[in-house]
Amino acid sequence: MPATMKAFVMHGIGEVGIIEKPIPRAGPNDAIIRTTAALICTSDTHTVAGAIGPRKDLTLGHEAVGVIHELGASVAATGLFKVGQRVAVNAITPCYGCENCQRGYPSQCGGMLGGWKFANVKDGSMADYFHVNNAVANLAPIPDDLSDEQAAYCCDMLSTGFVAAEYGNIPIGGTVAVFGEGPIGMMATVGARLLGAGLVIGVESKPDRAAMARRFGADLIVDYTSEDPVEAIRKATGGRGVDTAIEALGSVATFSACVSATRPGGTISNVGYHGDGDTVPIPRLDWGVGMSDKTIRTALCPGGSERMNRLMRLIQTKRVDPLPMTTHRFKFADIQQAFKMMQTKEGGMIKPLITFGS
Repeated sequence: MPATMKAFVMHGIGEVGIIEKPIPRAGPNDAIIRTTAALICTSDTHTVAGAIGPRKDLTLGHEAVGVIHELGASVAATGLFKVGQRVAVNAITPCYGCENCQRGYPSQCGGMLGGWKFANVKDGSMADYFHVNNAVANLAPIPDDLSDEQAAYCCDMLSTGFVAAEYGNIPIGGTVAVFGEGPIGMMATVGARLLGAGLVIGVESKPDRAAMARRFGADLIVDYTSEDPVEAIRKATGGRGVDTAIEALGSVATFSACVSATRPGGTISNVGYHGDGDTVPIPRLDWGVGMSDKTIRTALCPGGSERMNRLMRLIQTKRVDPLPMTTHRFKFADIQQAFKMMQTKEGGMIKPLITFGS
């Protein structure tokens, strides 16, 4: 058994590479997973660009599945898992014991954004092996009829996209605008349809992403480069604005447009990663000078095995098929090329799948 592994790391702001690291070991409540498949997220590119500050040789990645390599003593004693079992692990791995977890906000485990441990406060999962804390709550067995690729989409894309819709307070037959039809926005579009939206409007300028958004259920696409999206949304809703506006990009302009496009009493649901700037301003008049009864909800990808099981069930029962988002495939040895393409979205990249092993 080798003592070291290869890991894709952030050397510093703007610098990445593959280095050798020791294979992690499991504490009593932990597990070690041998990685078989992973996806690169745009948030990884934000991290490398400096969105959360400098990191030194931090392993990147938070969307990975694999096979249990080692179980901590307390985890093994439960009899729930076994070495060699295929599992998926959410991007967010809360402890489920701290005050915020007990208050019902496990994504904020231990403090703001504290459930986000991979590639933030500990090594991520883009390596031959990765460590999972509080494994009993955070390991989700992959059903036999799902592929590793399908399960990997549940780690972040489905969980984050769907929570945008879940937090959007969408009434049956209601109207929804999704700003930014990237992978998260596409899954927010699916989530809105699953929750009963009667009209889903996607705001997107790239033709390939617009076409994909339609495939996932958008009824109308607004190209913000050719028309004002707020005016177009108001026109499509009879001047009312939407019941729910979903910010899935992480930009000041799109957040502002969400507030403006939402009708009084509606909800702005933000899951976009606002990676730069010091403030996110709110358009004062379209906010009703603070008295419009508009609700702003924010969310960090919900984790935990129970949610992962439900997300995988949606794929099993064909309520959603995320695989069209896989536009590129790479071996782990070629991950630097994949990451560079993800930074620029070269070649129409939406999501690249990274496979490990022979």
